[in-house]
Amino acid sequence: MVKLNVIYTRTGDDGTTGLVRGPRRQKFDLRVEAYGTVDEANATIGQARLGTGSMPKIDMMLGRIQNDLFDVGSDLATPGEDDPAAHKSLRVTAVQTLWIETQIDHFNEALTPLKSFVLPGGTPLASALHVARTVTRRAERIVVELASLEPDVNPEAIRYLNRLSDLLFVLGRVANNNGEKDVLWVPGNYGDLKKGD
Repeated sequence: MVKLNVIYTRTGDDGTTGLVRGPRRQKFDLRVEAYGTVDEANATIGQARLGTGSMPKIDMMLGRIQNDLFDVGSDLATPGEDDPAAHKSLRVTAVQTLWIETQIDHFNEALTPLKSFVLPGGTPLASALHVARTVTRRAERIVVELASLEPDVNPEAIRYLNRLSDLLFVLGRVANNNGEKDVLWVPGNYGDLKKGD
């Protein structure tokens, strides 16, 4: 159990932060950026949950995902191999990613088939889920970049974020009355603009 009694330590006043193990790193370090962006994605999901009052199952699912994202953050904040004699580090597992895939398959079944790309919008919940989706995609890109520089990054963390962004897209459509209220992209649509406007 984590116990946090002191909120500020002053140890980061020099622009560095501590990981679970290893030397302190600059706060702009790519690993710090990676788990920080995962934290940002988590916060956007928390914001989206404010609109799930009429969808308790989705709210519970998003709550589980928020917990999983803390696992992802812990994974990313723990570089290097475990000492066999020490406590095993928390890592994202294939079971967590498979659960996300199961949710995608379940919710996608009832959706109206897509005829175009979906624009972020529709209902407030759908819009919030699209924000969460794009932040999750950004987190995934940063983790992929980190993995190219530090090969000890758990590949399952990348897979989890990839699937999560897909799930958030599907849930955005669910929040738009199962796709009925989706806002679709119309390529080259200039609306009612007249020449010279």
